[in-house]
Amino acid sequence: MEKKAKHPSNISIQEMLEFSFQLWEKHKNEWSPMEPQYGRNMLLWLISELGEVIDIIKKDGEEAIMKNKLVRQKTIEEITDCFMYLAETLNRYQISAKEFSQIYHQKMKYNLTREYKRRYIK
Repeated sequence: MEKKAKHPSNISIQEMLEFSFQLWEKHKNEWSPMEPQYGRNMLLWLISELGEVIDIIKKDGEEAIMKNKLVRQKTIEEITDCFMYLAETLNRYQISAKEFSQIYHQKMKYNLTREYKRRYIK
């Protein structure tokens, strides 16, 4: 019998959205409503978290992120916060995992056909 891992090695978009909603449910009396007009606030928080990732890169550098366990863990935590706010944004705009995944696949298939070098270097 195969033992289920305590922490999955791959999280789905659906799981991220569910966790986000569960966390909101727990704090809904203190947090902004799960409504579209608050989506922009989640994007602002996302930008703030990206700034924290940038601060680690500026302060510690790429080598520390790759070789120092504590710096790496902190970097991953801050990137996780980015994904958490992205999930909050998707939930507030009622974008489903299916809808996100379909558009993501379409966009990436298109991107794979693009000639970036020719388009952006003049």
